[in-house]
Parts: sequence; structure tokens; C-alpha cells
Amino acid sequence: RSFQLDYEKDCFRKDGAPFRYISGSIHYARVPRPAWRDRLLKMYMSGLSAVQVYIPWNYHEPLPGVYDFAGDRDVEAFLDLTAELGLLVILRPGPYICAEWEMVSPSTQTWDRGEFLSLSPAYLAAVDSWLHVLLPKIKPRLYQYGGNIISVQVENEYGSYYACDYEYLQHLLGSFRALLGSEVLLFTTDSTQAEELRCGTLQGLYATIDFGPGSNITESFGAQRQVEPKGPLVNSEYYTGWLDYWGEVHASTSSAQVAQGLEDMLQMGANVNMYMFHGGTNFAYWSGADFKDQYKPVTTSYDYDAPLSEAGDPTEKLFAIRTVISKFQPLPVGPMPPATPKYSYGRVALKKYADLLSVLDVLCPSGAIQSQFPLTFEAIKQAHGFVLYRTQLPWDVPDPTTLGSPPHSICDRGYVMLQQEYQGTLERDGLTTLRVTGRAGDTLDVLLENMGRISFGANISDFKGMLGNISLGSSLLSNWLIYPLAIDTAIKQGWPHAAQPQSSNGGTAGPAFYTGTFETPGIAWDTFVKFPGWSKGQLWINGFNLGRYWPSRGPQQTLFVPSSVLHVDRPNNITVLELEGA
Repeated sequence: RSFQLDYEKDCFRKDGAPFRYISGSIHYARVPRPAWRDRLLKMYMSGLSAVQVYIPWNYHEPLPGVYDFAGDRDVEAFLDLTAELGLLVILRPGPYICAEWEMVSPSTQTWDRGEFLSLSPAYLAAVDSWLHVLLPKIKPRLYQYGGNIISVQVENEYGSYYACDYEYLQHLLGSFRALLGSEVLLFTTDSTQAEELRCGTLQGLYATIDFGPGSNITESFGAQRQVEPKGPLVNSEYYTGWLDYWGEVHASTSSAQVAQGLEDMLQMGANVNMYMFHGGTNFAYWSGADFKDQYKPVTTSYDYDAPLSEAGDPTEKLFAIRTVISKFQPLPVGPMPPATPKYSYGRVALKKYADLLSVLDVLCPSGAIQSQFPLTFEAIKQAHGFVLYRTQLPWDVPDPTTLGSPPHSICDRGYVMLQQEYQGTLERDGLTTLRVTGRAGDTLDVLLENMGRISFGANISDFKGMLGNISLGSSLLSNWLIYPLAIDTAIKQGWPHAAQPQSSNGGTAGPAFYTGTFETPGIAWDTFVKFPGWSKGQLWINGFNLGRYWPSRGPQQTLFVPSSVLHVDRPNNITVLELEGA
């Protein structure tokens, strides 16, 4: 068994015969495990010969030396399923992946000052220890050894990163070769920009490119030919759609345009991977962010306007693509599996359980950290979610006075309470001041939310929390109590449904928990949650964190609820953390 490059005939060779792949991207971390088979089967029935798969490092190593490959994180089970269904795999194990995925946080990965993608000894030690855990799981699944992984990408669009460090790529190449053997086909992917191709490619790694349906195909492959004069033409990310950012219009790309571009590339004999074929969902806190003149957090939905929708349903775009594929290779025999059944479970009444400030003992059992000035999430080893910063007003403030933060110091949103009364929200690249009045000794609380770390470009050491000192008038506030909140831990253990309800003030402004239950009429089907009259927050059903909702900002209005999180035989518990007001 072999999978090789043929520089004479400009193609791949599989077991010696010329081979061309038509592939689609799917991210197992964005799809609940019970749905993996359905999505992969639909990809196979669309005529794809391969799937392209990212492995997110921080999904599997949440803390240095702590590994998680269980349940939804069982990448080996996912890879075995692709093999069972007759799909080849193009693997992209990073260590860096972009993918609009919540970026690795420096604290959780042992290095300081955000020394990503570099020769810093601490970073390379972390990378090497990770690769020594991951790649031995991959090696037996390589095509040469009887598996279905035909190629492995080293790094990810490294040319788009400012460092342009060949020694770093060389180090990775050495690690991949040492751990995967000399046979496996290793490659890189970069945009068609000459500068990015110069910095992202390396001798010994086959250079591929990425571009979308709007591009000039001849020019784009011309860019690949500048760095790889011979060998197969490969578009590793042909964009079927695009992602959404909070507060912007929903992105979409026409089916006709996507299908035409695909046909033109296949006509040239090119190998194509469609990014995404199925986007899925950024559950919990996994949505990342981009930086384009300003911080742009990505929505919970990663639908991507892809051929398979967020819920895994075949779209018009899928059938247009399938028709194109059928002109170049035979389609599998049989019908396309249908859309998953959906059910409308109706309205659910939620009761306010407690203000967030009244349950700090539950959410932060380890107690507060004392610090003269604020510390970042990273400094207190909190990767995701929320941290509460508390201090007291140092003097009486009888007249409205500015409470302010320097630019880029609230990362990413700060919900401000004075004497437990919600005052408003400070926002990165948005509102950075509020006017307050109060008395000496009044408690000032600022709840900081990480909305997702920047996952592309030069800004990827994206620290979270309060990065600078908040001032009242012209004076800096000091002597903070900092509470890292373990909300998910509490909810997974049955709180607050298992607890006695708190007596809380009846107001609905500011961060508070709301609970409710609903029963299914004996069927657990996929559904969606709508939030009429709610502002912004986080939703859990039966302890599963379904992600952020923010209908007031949009464009996303509903959250996808996979059937696998629902109970048929007992009530379903809903918990909502509303941050601004219901």
C-alpha cells in the first residue's frame, strides 16, 4: 500500500495508480458523537472520496499533561468510523489549527507571553510532548500501514503568521517524520499570496493552496506552480461559504457559484477539499474570533452556509455539488439519507433562580484570589468562561463620575454591578466608560467574559480578563478580589436544579441564573431554542453547554439542540445564565 506524489504526471499515486481526491472538511469537535455516523454517511453519499479533519490541541489537552480522548473527544473512534464508511482522511493535526476555534490559551499550555508558533523552548517542549501523545495514535491509521489517512498537514497556513521562521517548520518536520515514519505524505497549506507561500512552505513538505469560488482558478493554481512546479494541483480549502461574526449580516455563497468553481477545478484535474462540507456548532466556549481592524467574535453556529447545514441536513448546495461530482466519478449507489427529524417542544417557562453575585460560594468554591491590581484569566489559569473582579469604592462619589478602562483592556465584555445593581456593560472596541455614583466602601463588581480568542494572524496571543487598571475619575482602583468561576463544573454536578431556590431580588437586570424543565412526548429529536425578550448569555440543557446566545446583536437568533442531549424518560433541565437582562 502506498500513497505518493508523481512529479512526472502531476498527480497523486495510490498503490501505484493515478489518483485524484474530492474531499470535504468536517470537525468532529463541532459535531456531537452520536451524529458522527449520519454526517459522514451523507458526505460519502455525496460522492466524496475523502474527508479533511483538524485536531484541536486544547480540546484534548485542557491543562498541561492532562489528556482527554473520551466521549465526544475520542478522535480515534471518529477516524475508525471514517474508515468503516470507506472514506480516506486528510489529517491536519496542527499543532496550530485556526478554524475559528477558541485559540490555545498560553496558561493552559505552559508558556508565557504568548510565544506561539516559535522556537521558544517552552513552546517547543509543549508541542513535542503533545505530538508524542497524539501522533502514535495516528501512525497505525496511516494508509501505508493499512489505515485510511493518506496525507498529513504540518502546521496551518503558517505563511499568514508574521514570524516566517523556517527553523520552526524544520523542527516540526523532524518531529512528524520521527513519529510517523518516512513514507507518509506531509504537506502545507497557504493562501495564494506569494509572500505567504514563501514563508509557509519548506522543502520536504508538499505545498498546497486555498482559495474560494470568487478567485481566478488559473491564477490561483499559477501561485501553487511558483512553489511546486511539478506535482498534483491541490486546493486544500475551497470555501463553500463563510463564517458569521456577532453583529454582522449572515454570510452566504450561492450554490451555482460554488458548483461552477468546483467543476472548473475538477476539469483541470485538480484535487479539491471543500471547506466546510459540514460546519456544525461551536458548543460551550469553543467559538474563536478574528481581528480585522477590530475584535470580531464568531457566532455559536458554525453553519458556514455549507452543503450540510448546522443540523446536518442536505441543502440545495449539496445536491448541486453532487451533480458536479457525478460528471467526474461514479456516485455511490443509493439515496441520500434525509434531513434529521426535528420536533417543536413548545414554550418553556423559566424562573429566576439567583443573581450570580449571590451564588459565588457555589461557583468559586476555592475562594477569591487577592491582588493589588487585576490579573488576566491566563495568570489565574482560567481558560474559558467568566471571572469576577471585585473591589470597593475608595471614597464617596456623590456626583456621576466616569468609571473607565483604557482601550483594549476589557477582554472581552465586562458586566458592571455596584452594590449588586447592574450599571451597564463595558466592551472591547466598544463602550469603555460608564458614569456611576456611590458611597465609600460600596462593592464594585465587574464580571468579565471571554468571547473567544483570536485564532488567525499576528494577534493570536489574545489574553483575557481585565488587562489594565480600571479608574474612577482620575484615580486607579486597586485591592481586587478575583473569583475564577467554575460554572460548568457546578452545572454538570446537577446545580442549580438539585439545590434549594435562593431568595433573590425580583429584578431581571444583570447577570442571573434562570431555570426550567420540559418533558418530551417520548421522542428525542433535534430542535432549536429561541430567546424572545432575552439579551445575551449561555444556555445549558441537562448539563450540556450549548453555547452563547445573543439575539439582540445577531445575526444568529436560535441555538441548535442535538437530540443526543435530551432525555426521553425524565424531565429535561434548562439552565440559563442571562448576563444583561431578560
